[in-house]
Amino acid sequence: MDRVSLMERVDSKYVFHINQLPRFLEELKDDYQVLEVNSTRISRYESLYFDTPDFALYHFHQRGKFNRFKFRIRKYVESNLFFFEIKFKNNKGRTYKNRIVNNEFDYEANELINEFLHKNTAYDITDLEQKIRVDYSRITLVNRKIAERVTIDLNLTFIHDDLTQTLETFVIAEVKQNKSSVSPFVQLMHKNHIREGSISKYCLGVMNLFPHLRANNFKPFQNNLKKIIKTEEQHVYR
Repeated sequence: MDRVSLMERVDSKYVFHINQLPRFLEELKDDYQVLEVNSTRISRYESLYFDTPDFALYHFHQRGKFNRFKFRIRKYVESNLFFFEIKFKNNKGRTYKNRIVNNEFDYEANELINEFLHKNTAYDITDLEQKIRVDYSRITLVNRKIAERVTIDLNLTFIHDDLTQTLETFVIAEVKQNKSSVSPFVQLMHKNHIREGSISKYCLGVMNLFPHLRANNFKPFQNNLKKIIKTEEQHVYR
């Protein structure tokens, strides 16, 4: 994992039906190792996301604006570690991640977080408010040969106040490399006609929990989800 920390990287995302996952893992076993933490290979994550009161960060992503930020506190459940994380995507499509250790989901009046924000962004903690929490389980694959990590996220659960929605049907996979290289995982996606998409778990959660917000540019992604369900149903009942 030290070899593939990839705090500066190129990302690509893919969404497919969970029924396809066992076959994909079988096909990838010669090219990747799997991360194991405390004797488990499916780790749990809890992420609390922040945005401005008017969802400016969500709208930047929805409009395809680069040089955009994402802010979250992430809990690694198995190791009980918390980090406040800043992700920045520049106009060349590269993602930079920076983080500091945090105390649970504490953020209000947290001077360490505020100093971290001031050092790395033009935001102040008072500019932000918590929006949604996203819980999920993750399988992490590490390429045996090149600097590449693939994360496979399952059972996404979006939480806001008393609202909760879980997507059990889909898998969101993300390929992370320090530069674009030949990837067995990407080749497998192409072989199965699975196209790269561009949506974050945060934006997907906001779309589901705040349906009144504008999401026009995410319509192709929503249509793709419907197509995945229809295709898999046809395959099952054929």
